[in-house]
Amino acid sequence: MPGVSPVRRHSRLVMIGKVGVGGTAPASPVVIQSMTNTDTEDVFSTSMQVAQLARAGSELVRITVNTREAAAAVPKIRERLAQMNIDVPLIGDFHFNGHKLLAEHPACAEALAKLRINPGNVGKGARRDEQFAQLIEIACRFDKPIRIGVNWGSLDQALLARIMDENARRAEPKDATEIMREAMVTSALESAARAEELGLAGDRIILSCKVSGVQDLIAIYRELAARCDYPLHLGLTEAGMGSKGIVASTAALGVLLQEGIGDTIRVSLTPEPNGDRTREVIVAQEILQTMGLRAFTPLVAACPGCGRTTSTVFQELAQDIQNYVRERMPEWRLARVGVENMTLAVMGCVVNGPGESKHASIGISLPGTGEAPVAPVYVDGERVVTLRGDNIAAEFRQIVDDYVSRKYPERASH
Repeated sequence: MPGVSPVRRHSRLVMIGKVGVGGTAPASPVVIQSMTNTDTEDVFSTSMQVAQLARAGSELVRITVNTREAAAAVPKIRERLAQMNIDVPLIGDFHFNGHKLLAEHPACAEALAKLRINPGNVGKGARRDEQFAQLIEIACRFDKPIRIGVNWGSLDQALLARIMDENARRAEPKDATEIMREAMVTSALESAARAEELGLAGDRIILSCKVSGVQDLIAIYRELAARCDYPLHLGLTEAGMGSKGIVASTAALGVLLQEGIGDTIRVSLTPEPNGDRTREVIVAQEILQTMGLRAFTPLVAACPGCGRTTSTVFQELAQDIQNYVRERMPEWRLARVGVENMTLAVMGCVVNGPGESKHASIGISLPGTGEAPVAPVYVDGERVVTLRGDNIAAEFRQIVDDYVSRKYPERASH
């Protein structure tokens, strides 16, 4: 891919099933994960959504485990996924009662590939230490990695009070924002240290500190990265809906990933009513691919349009070809090596169209307002054909198919 990719910090490698998180790039790329929003007790619905997320490209999928019925459903979900040939690792998300659920349902612990616990709500007072220890003991017994996931909405109040007391004794006390950030980092690091004291290996621990403010997230993860070598899970919590959620997540994750911070990411989008949960996976893929960290599907560049492009033809063709490559990508990925690195360009007029088309693997320069009704096509920088008439979209798709067949070798299994 063009350009220089960010150099990631070195961290411990944590294996989650067959998926490695952390380690040294490029052998261990940044991993994408997502989370279901179904009722986990509903085995069918949860299994189907996990499958959808996995097929969209989620390499880890988290599910809520909050009741005895949900814990009992987890092995059944795993079994149904196996019947669909979906082997994506499942992560159990536990709050408040995880120690009880895992003790009562060992089959749940066995079926999960990783546990996520929040040190802010494993218990209060003396029960906190006891219940945290129970969770770690279960993780050790079943050899399961753990994400210690701190969240600013559920900080350990005893720890926060301690840090506030320490701050009050400083000659120059920090402000409330700095204290919150310090408490987040301290909670994650002290919990990880305690987990290791209790017998959990250091290469079975992943850390996260979720906040909803972009600058808070950046500051907290910079501090975490400087103070430990655990793999870090990135994500802006409560990012929001639609463009707001996408922009906020991209702004925060983009800065950190550019600095080499982050081993696995989730884009936490609030879906539209009855919206497609897989959108968060696609956004995560596009963040990593546009930054040059990974490649998932051919990128389609298209001009924004201006007064020279009053026709909607180039917009329709750009949408058509983008949808087409996404539909074909599952098949191409299985059959062809390297096709995800292909780039496509759909340009709208003569100003930059021919030049930018030449930079793509395949580019087409459509006629702008008042230009001759022809569309030159460039393949690997060379003009190969000029399209005309009402069948340009179908002819362009055929050119893409022919290029894939000719350019990218078949996989050995094919």
